[in-house]
Amino acid sequence: MAILLGTIFVLLGGFANGTFYIPFKRVKTWSWEVYWLVGGVFSWIVAPWAFSFATVPDLTGVFGEAPAATLFKPFIFGVLWGIGGLTFGLSMRYLGVSLGMSIALGLTLVFGALLPSAMVSIAPAAFTGLFPGTPPFGDLLSTGSGLVTLLGVLICILGIAINGRAGMMKDREVSDDVKKEGVRDFNMKKGILVAVFSGLMSAAFAMGVAAGKPLAGITQAHGASEVFQNNPSFICIMFGGFLINAAYCIFLQIKNRTGGDFLKAPLINNYTFSIIAGILWYLQMFFYGMGESILKGVAGWSLLMASSIIFSNMWGLITKEWKGVSRKTITTLVIGLIILISSTIVFGIAKSL
Repeated sequence: MAILLGTIFVLLGGFANGTFYIPFKRVKTWSWEVYWLVGGVFSWIVAPWAFSFATVPDLTGVFGEAPAATLFKPFIFGVLWGIGGLTFGLSMRYLGVSLGMSIALGLTLVFGALLPSAMVSIAPAAFTGLFPGTPPFGDLLSTGSGLVTLLGVLICILGIAINGRAGMMKDREVSDDVKKEGVRDFNMKKGILVAVFSGLMSAAFAMGVAAGKPLAGITQAHGASEVFQNNPSFICIMFGGFLINAAYCIFLQIKNRTGGDFLKAPLINNYTFSIIAGILWYLQMFFYGMGESILKGVAGWSLLMASSIIFSNMWGLITKEWKGVSRKTITTLVIGLIILISSTIVFGIAKSL
């Protein structure tokens, strides 16, 4: 029952992640760097503090007790993740929700799930303290659960590759006008490069959660429920991410002279949908943190990324990002989604072992 509950939490996080960019499509007249920053303030500052105060007893005491190094480690990974999060937004700007998330999150899945264990295996003296509780890669290869988890990762990679193939087919079949009808700034080459870089850097979030386990221990010692133990770590990680994103957005606003967009109508519409998008994005990590506390390790992160891709493709179909493509291309996309769904089942089997 605990595994089922953890899986449901992570799937809720995947739904939030696959959905968060949809409200941004309702923003009008604002430049990307303006609505991304407004949403980011709620994603990375307001929501982490608000949800942590609501779920963690004596939150200020937790931060007061934690050594500076304990707070600094997840913050540094947050800075790295912030670079990935910034380019993650750009990947969806250029490729759309379905294809952008498929590529970026697919690579994030692989790197985030496996890099901590690989680092602990390669240099245990340097990385065991950085990723406390992370099993070396050899442990994944020597247990039934570990082998099935790795199988799930491979199946997920196959599904992502097929989704990417569908995107390439779409690029050849659809005219530029139709592409831009579904994705305003569609640019296949630029989007692929950005998505690959984003996938690599975004994996730092999973590493930040692993590095924040000592802070999670302090959080539980202060009376927090196990399912909320990661929330203070999220504050540190997301603050690092916020600094990177805010700096770049402000740079673009100065360069493009778009700072006036903050006062450009329709104000209520634009602020409302940007805030909704920001809160939805945070809910991804809120639910993931709850599920990860139960599932722990590779399976939780892999399940989050796989389910995010599934839900983002669902929204891509609903919002007509695949309008005008052939039946063969849609079939290829659906096959990729079915394989991704099967990977989530494999992850569940791995945890049951």
